[in-house]
Formats: sequence, structure tokens, C-alpha cells
Amino acid sequence: MLGCWAQLCWRREVTLFISELTLLAHAGLHPVLAEALMLALAACPQEKAPGRYALLREDIYMNVMQFPTGLPEQKRAELHEAFIDIQLLLAGEERIFYGVAGSARECDEWHREDDYQLCSAIANEQTATLLPGMFIVFMPGEPHKPGCNVTVSRDIKKVVVKVRARLLTA
Repeated sequence: MLGCWAQLCWRREVTLFISELTLLAHAGLHPVLAEALMLALAACPQEKAPGRYALLREDIYMNVMQFPTGLPEQKRAELHEAFIDIQLLLAGEERIFYGVAGSARECDEWHREDDYQLCSAIANEQTATLLPGMFIVFMPGEPHKPGCNVTVSRDIKKVVVKVRARLLTA
């Protein structure tokens, strides 16, 4: 049954993917995304200062971040076109608001060079709560608002692994 889930997931019929690192070998994650996550883990992001780190040319890199969570009303959603986000929480707890592709509303112009667009609303918004060791995958076009409080503001450390989307079809 897991094989069917993985096939559906990467045909874009179902795109949200959330799991834990301890289950990675059995999670059904696309091999390119699993490899990207393993490259990031091998680079020991928990020991790195915040910043951008290349993992495989410009096709796979990671952004290490450390900041306090905030109120969702004070944040905006983001979406990407060329890159897939794998957001892995290293420390703290975080709520992420998200939606399916096409659900972003009230959006600014695209920042094509940096591959992002900011939006003020997500139609039929959903939430996911991440604890350390959990990750969530956002495909191109899927709006997401990370870094939100679960209950109160807490310091978090996370790594966002960026994977060029065309690698999944190469």
C-alpha cells in the first residue's frame, strides 16, 4: 500500500508529505528528495550557524534558520515555482499553515530570481505541527506559512532543504 501512496504523491494528485526522520527509510519519499534530505543531515545542520549551504551545485542547498516563532496573523505565506521545500525542524515546536497548489490569495509579484512569492491569504487553509525530527514537503505552487506559534512564541532551529523541482523528472 505504501508504494501506491508514493506513486500518487509524486504524480501531483496528492502532494503534502509529512513524516519523521526515524521513519525515513519506510516513508515512501521520492528517491531524489530522500537523497537531498540525507545530504543535508550529513552536513550536520544542527551544528551550523544560520545561513545558506550548498549541497549539490545550485540544484540542492539548505538554509539553516534559528528564530522565535510568531503569531500567524503577523506572517505571510510564501510559495515557490522552481524549488521544492523540505522543512525539517531541529529544535523547538512550530506550526505551519499551508494550502494546496492554487490556493494562494492576495499575492505580491513573483520574485523570480529568488524563486518566491508572498501572499496574504490561503484558501481552505490547513495546519501542521512539527516537533524536532519531523519534516514536511511543499511542492512548487503550494503556499505555506512557516514559523508560527503552536501555543506561545518559542525559539526554533530548522533547516529548509531546497531541491530543484526538475530533478524529480530528470
